[in-house]
Amino acid sequence: MRVGLDVGGTKTAAIAVDESGQIRGRVRLATGWGGDAVIQTIIAAVRSLGPEAGIGLDAISSVGIGIPGQVDVRTGRVEHAVNLGVASLELAAAVEPALGVRVRVENDVKAAALGAYELHGGSGSVAYLNLGTGIAAGVVDGGVLSRGTRGTAGEVGHVSVDPNGPLCRCGQHGCIEAFAGGGSIEARWGRPGALPVRDVFDAADAGDPRAIELRAGLAYGVAAGVRVLVLTTDVDSVVLGGGVSALGARLLDDVRAELAASAAASPFLRSLALEERVELLPAGSPAAALGAALIGAARDPEEALAHG
Repeated sequence: MRVGLDVGGTKTAAIAVDESGQIRGRVRLATGWGGDAVIQTIIAAVRSLGPEAGIGLDAISSVGIGIPGQVDVRTGRVEHAVNLGVASLELAAAVEPALGVRVRVENDVKAAALGAYELHGGSGSVAYLNLGTGIAAGVVDGGVLSRGTRGTAGEVGHVSVDPNGPLCRCGQHGCIEAFAGGGSIEARWGRPGALPVRDVFDAADAGDPRAIELRAGLAYGVAAGVRVLVLTTDVDSVVLGGGVSALGARLLDDVRAELAASAAASPFLRSLALEERVELLPAGSPAAALGAALIGAARDPEEALAHG
């Protein structure tokens, strides 16, 4: 039995996956704040999976953890996971003794990319574009996750696509994340609400000029991300996931319309059929936890393969 965890700023999701790839159990716990609390959350989630999946801890062969921040996949060290209150944490070294099994750690978006590839059918090539507070991507080709020389492959959120666009937290203007990141949209909207991006879409439908502008900018930013990923990696599909993707068809229709409009004046872009290559991750899919389970089972943490 392989266990995978998706550690988020508010919730930690864990799944148990059997030898055939079937999910045997799932649990969700509130994520603690700070390094020690994150460790205890992970341990508690794994232990809770036993009764849920009808197995004992001795049946667990590996644990993989997807977590925000910069991750050294060789050592399992996590740095700059600011949404978790973690500056630096030797995560694998802390969790392994408590669970008694091998533990691998990966950035959550890269783990989700591997999971999205598996959920997509486990063949060809897929780019996973995570639309959350920020924007990032992961690319899987032939089952192999691309990390790059310094682990920054897929950081498309900070590609500037309009030098006159909104200021990004990285200091540039017009980054994809400045247009399409949930945090940027919330700040630019400036109105209280539990789900600011959804509020923007609703207000745009009602004719609010500012909301219409922000909604169009979101589609522009996501479409730019799709173009960057296809033009640099030529993947078969770009799968949209993350919290903002919960908007579903409202988002996807806007993005496809933006891609079609930008291709109207370019025979080259039309030939790429970008609007046909972008799709949504199915709602409720445990992509990050599934990818983490695959990474946990990999012999070499730098060459994690789909299908284990």
